[in-house]
Amino acid sequence: MVHHRYTTVDGHRVFYREAGDPAQPTIVLLHGYPTSSFMFRELIPELAGDFHVIAPDHLGFGLSDAPPADTFTYSFDALSRITAKLLADLGIQRYTIYVQDYGAPIGWRLALSDPSAINGIISQNGNAYEAGFIPSFWEPVWAYHRERTEATENAMRQALTLEAIRWQYLTGVKDPTLVDPTVWWHDFALVNRPGNDAVQLALFADYASNVPLYQRLHAYFREHQPPLLAVWGEGDEIFGPAGVHAFADDLPDAEVHLLPGGHFLLETAVDEVAQLIRDFRAKLRT
Repeated sequence: MVHHRYTTVDGHRVFYREAGDPAQPTIVLLHGYPTSSFMFRELIPELAGDFHVIAPDHLGFGLSDAPPADTFTYSFDALSRITAKLLADLGIQRYTIYVQDYGAPIGWRLALSDPSAINGIISQNGNAYEAGFIPSFWEPVWAYHRERTEATENAMRQALTLEAIRWQYLTGVKDPTLVDPTVWWHDFALVNRPGNDAVQLALFADYASNVPLYQRLHAYFREHQPPLLAVWGEGDEIFGPAGVHAFADDLPDAEVHLLPGGHFLLETAVDEVAQLIRDFRAKLRT
């Protein structure tokens, strides 16, 4: 059974999904933009027999609070701090991170702040290298980080539209009829809550802060050699396949799988991903 819970972290209401036996290894599922723990709705039941599963909604997403951007400084540092405090409040000291899109820089910060807490990493279209950034998608993001003007802001506001969110779900998917349209309508409604545009713009501007972090992250990979499983939608036009192959530069034992699908691979390949994760369980550090 999947439990749907709320808790308070630093005065903010945080929603999370929980399933499985706490005596089993914990896996923390960290979602990307523009979605929430909703993206894991089919994966969680498949993992619950082998893992204790925690899937939070980041502040500004899903069913968690979205404090106004003028009262809360939205950054990937801030979102990672909230996640770390949530896990501490839940008594979770050792865990595997599953990172996707925005979940990756949040997960990387958790690993860098406490390497001993991480017994494994699963990256599903979650970049850790400059390789893999598709220039046509990312140039407006870099431009907005460099200079916030009406033109650069308008370009980023396009990412909040229904059509842009739909594009993220369908691009690279060979059979679009396999993707339930509910997903992009769901994300569109929640990410466009009143005032949430300013929240998302702040995070768009902060994304460039993640790239300078990569040097420390690669050093962490080389020193600690965490077990890593990478499962990637090969048709992703946000983070391309070069990003998944790059893990081998620092983690020669990384297990890498390119699967048919796009940025949100779970929409079309959840069974395959779940099986790879169950098989990966044997490689986790105790």
